[in-house]
Amino acid sequence: MKKAKRNPLLARLAARLQLTLDVRSTASTLPSAKALGRWARAALQSGVKAAEVSVLIVDADEGRALNHDYRGKDYATNVLSFALNEGEAVAGMPLFGDLVLCAPVVEKEAAEQGIDLLAHYAHLTVHGMLHLQGFDHEDDAEADAMETLETLILAKLGYPDPYLEEKSV
Repeated sequence: MKKAKRNPLLARLAARLQLTLDVRSTASTLPSAKALGRWARAALQSGVKAAEVSVLIVDADEGRALNHDYRGKDYATNVLSFALNEGEAVAGMPLFGDLVLCAPVVEKEAAEQGIDLLAHYAHLTVHGMLHLQGFDHEDDAEADAMETLETLILAKLGYPDPYLEEKSV
């Protein structure tokens, strides 16, 4: 935070997002609140002047229950996004939403894909934040646009393209 105090631009960017973290996972390697905030802020689009986001990190049982209750899917998934306003801006109101990251799923995917665990957490945080802002991947055009944006944001954060392997096929 020392840099933000010296640099007004960094202070304004930091103030755009209020992030709360609740860890209900027993996983040994988890991202810090600072890292999650950095990744979430990077994904905020220019039209978002303020955001209040909570991040919940859970184990498989809770992840499965949430995915079942809210999406009708009976398995734990890597990230769930819950936007208060379904990605629609409400004049004068901050963006409100929740992200749920399922630590065992994130760890398993990173290991299977041979990627750095924190890079995968960064990708899923960016992905979830874009969902909170109304982005989706229901059809090919939407998926391409969202993946391109994710890749650009992650590159700015110093992470590799998470879709590189898919693109080479």
